[in-house]
Amino acid sequence: MNRNLFITLLIVFNIAIDQITKVIVRSNMIKGSSGQIDIIQDYFQLIWVENKGAFLGMGSDMNPTLKLIFLLALPTLVLGYVIYYIIKTKELDRLSLIAFCFIIGGGIANVFDRIAYGQVTDFFFIKITETIKTGIFNVADLSVTTGMIMLLLAGISSKKKKQI
Repeated sequence: MNRNLFITLLIVFNIAIDQITKVIVRSNMIKGSSGQIDIIQDYFQLIWVENKGAFLGMGSDMNPTLKLIFLLALPTLVLGYVIYYIIKTKELDRLSLIAFCFIIGGGIANVFDRIAYGQVTDFFFIKITETIKTGIFNVADLSVTTGMIMLLLAGISSKKKKQI
């Protein structure tokens, strides 16, 4: 498969899955904890919230100009640069390339929400113990996190290869 087509399809796949899940949540759930759905008791729940900030709501109380800069303009510039980087850097190993596509897809999906709705739809909540639990997140956040873990693994793998 053509490399640029592979990049495009993987990014679009990540955006599509995120946006489809958000449409399902917005059209079938009740917002807030009163509409929560227990998937696995209280360990894995769906709770629909709208996040006006960034990760875990940080920055939701910023003034509109700072929000525009830090939650829209800056992420868009960074995503644009990363797209340019992965298209131009042909030496990237496959795991790193896939990781960057996940990060870009998740990033674009959340930026799209901020542009289209002024906020980001979140709905997954995981509790491992009373003290170990996530904030409420979405598929785009999962894509970005998965991509970051994959990049970390790719970096560890390449360091091991260089040591041999």
